[in-house]
Amino acid sequence: MDEKYFPEQIENKWQQQWAEAGVFEAKENDPREKFYALEMLPYPSGFLHMGHVRNYSIGDALAWFKRLQGLNVLHPIGWDSFGQPAEQAAIKRGVNPREWTETNIAHMRGQLQRLGISYDWSREIAAHRPDYYKWDQWFFLKMLERGLAYKKNSQVNWCPKEETVLSNEQSSGGICWRCGTQVEKRDLEQWFLRITNYAEQLVADIRQIEAGWPEKVLKRQRDWVGRSEGAFIDFQIKDSDKKIRVFTTRIDTIYGATAIVMSAEHPLLDEILEGSTLKADIDAFATKVAQERAARVDEAEEEKEGLNTGVLAINPFSGETLPVWVANYVLMEYGTGAVMSVPGHDERDFEFAQKYSLPIRQVIAPVSHDQIQAEPVPTTAGDASAEMRHSFTDYGVLINSGEWGGKLSEVAVKEMADYAKAHGFGEAAVTYRIRDWGVSRQRFWGAPVPVIYCSNCGTVPVPYEQLPVVLPPTAAFTGTGESPLAGVPEFVNTTCPNCDAPARRDTDTMDTFVDSSWYFFRYVDARNENAPFNPELTRQWTPVDQYIGGDSHAVMHLIYTRFWTKFMRDLGLVDFDEPVKRLLTQGMVTNLVEGTDEWKAMSKSLGNGVDPDEMIAAFGADATRLFVLFAAPVENELRWSESGIEGAVRFLRRVYTMVWRWHERLSNGSREAGASEFSADARALRRKTHQTIAKITSDFEHLHLNTSVAALMELFNQLSDFNGDPAQASESDVFAVREALEALVIMLAPFAPHIAEEMWQGLGHAGGLLTDARRWPDADPELARREELEIPIQVNGKLRSRVIAPPGVSEDELRESALADERVRALIDGREVVKVIVVPERLVNVVIR
Repeated sequence: MDEKYFPEQIENKWQQQWAEAGVFEAKENDPREKFYALEMLPYPSGFLHMGHVRNYSIGDALAWFKRLQGLNVLHPIGWDSFGQPAEQAAIKRGVNPREWTETNIAHMRGQLQRLGISYDWSREIAAHRPDYYKWDQWFFLKMLERGLAYKKNSQVNWCPKEETVLSNEQSSGGICWRCGTQVEKRDLEQWFLRITNYAEQLVADIRQIEAGWPEKVLKRQRDWVGRSEGAFIDFQIKDSDKKIRVFTTRIDTIYGATAIVMSAEHPLLDEILEGSTLKADIDAFATKVAQERAARVDEAEEEKEGLNTGVLAINPFSGETLPVWVANYVLMEYGTGAVMSVPGHDERDFEFAQKYSLPIRQVIAPVSHDQIQAEPVPTTAGDASAEMRHSFTDYGVLINSGEWGGKLSEVAVKEMADYAKAHGFGEAAVTYRIRDWGVSRQRFWGAPVPVIYCSNCGTVPVPYEQLPVVLPPTAAFTGTGESPLAGVPEFVNTTCPNCDAPARRDTDTMDTFVDSSWYFFRYVDARNENAPFNPELTRQWTPVDQYIGGDSHAVMHLIYTRFWTKFMRDLGLVDFDEPVKRLLTQGMVTNLVEGTDEWKAMSKSLGNGVDPDEMIAAFGADATRLFVLFAAPVENELRWSESGIEGAVRFLRRVYTMVWRWHERLSNGSREAGASEFSADARALRRKTHQTIAKITSDFEHLHLNTSVAALMELFNQLSDFNGDPAQASESDVFAVREALEALVIMLAPFAPHIAEEMWQGLGHAGGLLTDARRWPDADPELARREELEIPIQVNGKLRSRVIAPPGVSEDELRESALADERVRALIDGREVVKVIVVPERLVNVVIR
């Protein structure tokens, strides 16, 4: 150990030693309890930014903590290396996407290694390499066999800038998730995966993870799946055999329906408007709605618009004829694409009815507790057409509802659905907002769809033994929107595996979210050439114990990976429902935008990025990591501050200097406390040491990392107050200092591992911190207890004095001490003591009058 702290020298030394010893490589034959720590894998854009550093530092701190606790930790890394940016780079710069990607991976790998992140590099994967995407294709064929993959003509979300198809999740709000361009609608033949088959499980299985996932993420998942319980009801078109099926969650309000409102995209419109003089107007309105919807960012801001089609439909309960409208607020993606408009009991319908002067009718009345207990309840409440100032959306009692009047909503909902089923015009139903996942992309840089088209045999899956279908070395990137693979004859032209006739390959590639839906599992068996992974190994390592990443993936990656895991379960590859036990969504790292006072997420385009390599060169990897973990709670935004990182350097240097000051005495001195009594200062130091161990151990279980660093600083301050010459210190003082310093160094390791290793060695320990099965210290509850308590004494709720008492003091003893206190006695002299309230070991309140 050198006297001076030189970060670069120390960090290079330990990174080399770790790599040579393979200390971060997880072993399958290790009998210890496992822990799988994982951060969302990066896209190899070329450079890490401080948001990456924060993400990976959080995960690495946890991985170090678990290793020091004696667990067998799997902490892998890989590259989400397919995707549009590489293809755009090829178009703009004339470079090969493969070369661009590999160059970026090499640079970013070096950055991660310079940060000292404790990854098991022996398990590194990259989605763009055939040994990985072979298994994307294998899974696709398995889904095709089971009817979960299918192709159909569909109106798709098209990004004109990226020139590719987007899933519904990737175009939420009519905006491309990657570039922010307004999305258009196009009709294309596309491959889809039936994620809707798993919609109910995606909602129901949330109960298995709700204790470990942020509620904000689970809410977005519930909202995206959009499970609704209700009923299908068929409204017969007057003078026609056609029916409009609606979905409603409030069949109890059906007597209040004053119109049927259809989506402008509803396929039945062409049929019911055949020969109508209004058809051209309706078609123009539908076109206008589609254009506005593609351009709109926030559906809540949309003004409701509609047109009367001139068609009438018959309410199957009341027999009343209702006008059929089309409107922009009814979505084809939800329910059946048609609703019954009940303005008296739905806010959107109320707004629409007011705008277009549609009738508003009350058919549900509020019901009191007494009415619930008594039968019958009133069935009418005045004129059903009486003016309503707002919609009444709660459950209540049915009024103006024919034979159903007087029933409570909860009862009527079930009975009316049963009635509809018995009479053949409806049934109880559950619907979902989520739609099947469109995975076709018109790109070169993705996993090819493993399908062949033969004029004799039709659509033919590529045989498993012919996987992977390998991308050609390059293609012409025209930027026209057609897949570049279509222009590579040696890729497209093939023979049919069934009849040997000339055939053509599918030229689409798969959505890159396919790659990231199952990569957790490939890490456990990354070099398997015969299967995606060995199920025995997944049973050992998975599910992931802690997953860390941004909440921007809440309704894309995190839904897709849950779906993929359930499919793998159905294949018998895993034996659980959910891939991740605990999820942390860390906050963004922001910086001032140059020339403004705005704090925004770091970005090259905004000019507010900070290069981690520059921070490492100037301050060291340990200080960089320590700062991003200390500056804010991990879930919160972190505002970048160079002065903050300078403070981290000063703290590490002070700790290092203290270890140097004591290292000779601690290296040569006895490790026993000796026979002498501990001094008051030594007892206080030991107490603080064990309090800090207890706090940081608890904090790590909740990833309260910033408060852990604060606790380390407090312990260091206590050590700094322990004055004395190490050479003259008693054996008991040396014991207390050794206990504190060794605990401080071990607990600092998750945050600043290089300097911790160096100081551990300086304290006389051979090998590194991870050479023993368990290093993390245990807190002694007795030693952590305070030797004395300062108890506040109140009189009539106002603080008047304090008394000193030992831990464990009884209530009677506290009561006597309080009443004997001189200040209290002066206040109660001549007054009646009504009562004495004692909060054990916390507070005494004397009530007088």
